[in-house]
Amino acid sequence: MTQQAILEQIPEQSSFGGATLATDPARRRAMKRNRRRNALSAYGFLSPWLIGMVVITLGPMIASLYLSFTRYDLIGSADWIGLDNYVRMFESDPRYLKSVGVTAMYTVLSVPGILIFSLLLAVFLNRGMKFLSVYRALFYIPSLLGSSVAIAVLWLQVFGSSGIFNAFLGLFGIEGQSWIGNPSTALYTVVALAIWTFGSTMVIFLAGLRQIPASYYEAAQLDGANRWQQFWSITFPHLTPVIFFNGLLVVVNSLQSFTPAYVISGGTGQPADSLLLYTVYLYQKGFVDFQMGYASAMAWALLLALALITGGIFWSSRYWVFYGEDS
Repeated sequence: MTQQAILEQIPEQSSFGGATLATDPARRRAMKRNRRRNALSAYGFLSPWLIGMVVITLGPMIASLYLSFTRYDLIGSADWIGLDNYVRMFESDPRYLKSVGVTAMYTVLSVPGILIFSLLLAVFLNRGMKFLSVYRALFYIPSLLGSSVAIAVLWLQVFGSSGIFNAFLGLFGIEGQSWIGNPSTALYTVVALAIWTFGSTMVIFLAGLRQIPASYYEAAQLDGANRWQQFWSITFPHLTPVIFFNGLLVVVNSLQSFTPAYVISGGTGQPADSLLLYTVYLYQKGFVDFQMGYASAMAWALLLALALITGGIFWSSRYWVFYGEDS
């Protein structure tokens, strides 16, 4: 049967309430008005988010992209200089390269520390102990406070020359030092602060552990597998999606870390630029030296680095992250 024959068998009109739905112009106009009214209502409810997206996010991003190609001091006009800011970062600014190295070292040390410590604690808490919800809440508190100015100031007191850490070492007859004032140890104190904020990753790991069926472990025990073999054969493969998620978040947060290093170093990155994280140096250039064009170029370089690193992590996940029956 041809398409024309099929169309001829379909009624041209459908009666509804005494009016033809397909041919009544008044009904069609009413339907259009209703659709238009619904669309306007939807856009009305979405307007706060749309305005915020354009004014607070998209607009400043476009402005900073333009400023990254200019020389701008927040007072005068922005002078177009092309790629000079980007060339300067890698050819004539040794402190920029220093900040990249410090940030890379901070990330390499803090990310594995956070993941390993939070995973070990989650495995310990998953052993069916009493008051699990209480312990989980207590361990989560550092994640809420760790990036605050108050905790960073407290860290100054803990690792200062007369701080709590040196008092603890004194109990064993070990003479302490100003761990924050020593360039060789200052970065490790900030890494310790980052690891201390393990709560959120620990809670996510704990949720992942509780999703692994207990029957897997029972079967492994019947086969004679010890705890270490059970971890590598059952726990770790099933946790790879959670490790991937936590690792991605921790890497991105580490590369953008700012408050602890800024407060502990007084905003200078000292001693000897050992705490000169990328974001601290970006802040110095933008709001201390008033080189907003150069700071904008640094921000976009960081965004590009984050995109490349994130893309690399997603690309690598196909080789070590297992889902469902593949685990």
